[in-house]
Amino acid sequence: MRPSSPPPAAPAHAVVVGCGTMGSDVAIVLARGGSRVTLVDSDTTRSAAAAARVAAQLPALPDVAARLRCVEPLEAVDWPGVDLVVENIPEQLALKQRLFAALDALAPPHTLITSNSSGLPISQIGAGLAGAQRMFGLHFFMPAHLVPLVEVVMGAHSSLGAAQRLAGWMRACGSVPVLVRKDLPGFLANRLQHALAREAFALIDDGVASPEDVDAAVRFGFGFRFLAAGPVLQRDHGGVDVHCAAAATIYPSLSNATEPARTLREHAAAGHHGVKVGRGFFEWPDARRQADAERYAGLLRRGLALLADELPPTPQPAAPAPGPRW
Repeated sequence: MRPSSPPPAAPAHAVVVGCGTMGSDVAIVLARGGSRVTLVDSDTTRSAAAAARVAAQLPALPDVAARLRCVEPLEAVDWPGVDLVVENIPEQLALKQRLFAALDALAPPHTLITSNSSGLPISQIGAGLAGAQRMFGLHFFMPAHLVPLVEVVMGAHSSLGAAQRLAGWMRACGSVPVLVRKDLPGFLANRLQHALAREAFALIDDGVASPEDVDAAVRFGFGFRFLAAGPVLQRDHGGVDVHCAAAATIYPSLSNATEPARTLREHAAAGHHGVKVGRGFFEWPDARRQADAERYAGLLRRGLALLADELPPTPQPAAPAPGPRW
C-alpha cells in the first residue's frame, strides 16, 4: 500500500500588507494555520491593533505573540524566508501596481505575491512585472476568519503549480479554496452574488417585493438550502429536467441590466452606505449595529459548526512553525 501523502502545511512565514479589518482577519487565518506573520502598514498603530486582534481571537494558540511581528517600511521585512505576501491596501489600481512592483523587487523568487482585491484583476495589478507568474488574487470574504471560502485567482501568466500550492496552504489554514482559472471581473463568487443581487434589486425597483421580503426569500428559502448544496448539486437533487424547464420559462424575463438598479444608485448617491454610516436600506443606530454584528457573527459560527465535517480540519494549536528567528 502506498503511504498517504502528508497534509499540506501553511506557509512558514507570511507577510500581510495593509492592516485594517480585512488585513487583521487574514492574519488570524494565517496564524491559526501555524504561520509566522509579519504585519506591514504605513500607520503603525493599525499594525499594532491588528496584532492585538490576532492574539485576542486565538487565545488557545501557544506563543501566539511569538508568531507576530509589526514592521515598517517594507524593506524591514526579513524577506529571504518569506513564502507568501497578502496585500490588503485600498482598492486603487495605481496604488496596488506600485506596491506590487516594490514587492517583486524585494521578495525572493520562491515567494508568492497575492492581492486580496475584491474586483481588480491580478493581470492588471501585476502587468509588465517580471514575476507575474507568481502573482495571484487571494480573495477572502468578510469576516475572513469566519467565512471559509477563499478564491485563488490566476492571472494570464500565473503558474498553475504555484496556484495549487497556494490552495494547499489555504486548506492548511482551515479555509476552503476554490481555483479561478480566468481573471474575470468579480472572479467567481462575486459574479454569482451580483447576478443574484441584480435580479433582487430589479424586483424591488419594479415593486414586486420589499427589501425585507427579498432578504427573507433568500435567507429562509433557497439560500437556506445552499448550506447543504450549491446550485449545481441542487439540480441533481431537484431534477435536472425540472430545473431546465423552469429555466426556459424564467430566463426570458430576468433582468439583464448593465448598470446598478435605481434604488441602489439612489441610496449610494444619498450617502446611505449601510452599517458603517448608520443608514442604508435600514436604520443603524449604535445599539442595533452592535447587536446585529453579534447576531451575524454568532450565526456564522453556528454555520461553521454545522459544516464542520465537510470543512478542512480546524488547525490545532501548535508551536510556531520552524524558521529563522525574527
